[in-house]
Amino acid sequence: MERTREFLQSIGLPGGDLHELPTSDKRFPDGAQYRVEIPSTEGPRALEAVLDEAERLDVRVHRVSQGSGVFMLSDAELDEMAKLAAAATVEVSLFARPNAGWDISAQTRSTAGAALAPAIRGGDQLVYALEDIRRAAAHGFRSVLIADLGLLASFDAMRKAGELPAEMQAKVSVMLPAANPSSARVLADLGADTLNLPTDLSLDQIAAIRAAVDVPIDFYVEAPDNLGGFVRLYEVPEIVRIAAPVYVKFGLRNAPDVYPSGSHLEATVVALSRERVRRARLGLELLEREFPEAVTSELGAAGLALPDVLTRAR
Repeated sequence: MERTREFLQSIGLPGGDLHELPTSDKRFPDGAQYRVEIPSTEGPRALEAVLDEAERLDVRVHRVSQGSGVFMLSDAELDEMAKLAAAATVEVSLFARPNAGWDISAQTRSTAGAALAPAIRGGDQLVYALEDIRRAAAHGFRSVLIADLGLLASFDAMRKAGELPAEMQAKVSVMLPAANPSSARVLADLGADTLNLPTDLSLDQIAAIRAAVDVPIDFYVEAPDNLGGFVRLYEVPEIVRIAAPVYVKFGLRNAPDVYPSGSHLEATVVALSRERVRRARLGLELLEREFPEAVTSELGAAGLALPDVLTRAR
């Protein structure tokens, strides 16, 4: 195995997992080590709840993400979310949908084919997902969630061609897993601006991926049940130390799957949003006790893909 490890090192990849857990010296553009993300923020009322609870609990939320898809929000809802986020200087990342699991695919409903669910199924669905991204950009959003390799490549091609704003960012979903250093590098080379790692990676595996790429890592320190249901709050200090720059992502265990969301689930979605912020308060208090010198970003810091509310007006 030594020859293989040496070859990986010769192409700039670690020769295995980094069991020594080296401290990352990589940073966000403003010099920060970590930022906070609240996922499953499914519309204006959920975003309002996140912002209200963040102020009440003194949690600096840098980014929220949404999972139902751009096409599941009306023009008025998109505009309201963009205005709320711009006023709060918070990034909003909207999911580019639909995917195979939302289509008529039989394979995604089989035991062996469930992994296909996040994939873009067919050429028309690729068009639909790219239209979701175009619509997000037209409403001023500058961050989209992508869960398919071909969609990521097409997004980057459109961005380079000027079909999308140059500052538009691709946040790779946890459903397109960067589970090893080589995969992480491929995704970064295809245009990913941040990488959401699988929720069950060990610290030494995370450290190896960090050594391979410079883009920020997103990591669930509490994962929804359908992503493992792990509650890893005590690992937050080490995750910040070894994975910087990292978005510390607070999901929620024992919570229903609300995708696709809508008014019939609004009360539940709002309650879940508030609890995710409370979970973030718990994680940050632990981080402050165990790693008080860890540096976070101000709201609106460099590198955040903040909505441009003037885009829609133009």
